[in-house]
Amino acid sequence: MSQIGKQIVDFKAQAFVNNGFQEVTKEDVVGRWSVFFFYPADFTFVCPTELEDLANLYEEFKAVDCEIFSVSTDTHFVHKAWHDTSDTIKKIKYPMLADPTGVLSRGFDVMIEEVGLAERGTFIVNPQGEIVAYEVVAGNVGRNAEELLRRLKALQFVAAHPAEVCPAKWKEGAATLQPSIDLVGKI
Repeated sequence: MSQIGKQIVDFKAQAFVNNGFQEVTKEDVVGRWSVFFFYPADFTFVCPTELEDLANLYEEFKAVDCEIFSVSTDTHFVHKAWHDTSDTIKKIKYPMLADPTGVLSRGFDVMIEEVGLAERGTFIVNPQGEIVAYEVVAGNVGRNAEELLRRLKALQFVAAHPAEVCPAKWKEGAATLQPSIDLVGKI
């Protein structure tokens, strides 16, 4: 079943952020764009490459008023330990949410029940708390933060310009389309 338009679940989670622990709730998310970036586990192989990729673009996400929340079923204590021992993870400035009870993983339908870990799921949430884009990929394939940022900017554009749509590979500043009967069969 599609997740598009679905409201995110009510949640309360501990996060490791800014060298400390902080509670994050749905109320902290609503009102701005957000990315929920689920990954299987701390101290693994593909996960740190993805989290570093996001960390390298974090300022660009913040510049378009979007917060990133990485999420795994590890505790916030494990997030801190990983941060303290990994030069790669030390680069992360965005909140690392702990989901040991699986409330978020189940709410976004990415929980692998047999092992208690999350799939590699990426969700873009609009300021109303609705999922407007998502992808889930196999555990052995990493994701691309540049494509995620491009997709976020396209979603923000069409939210601000509801009469326009963004074609494939659209980038900020590029031409858009205005759907009408006149375009049918001409693209």
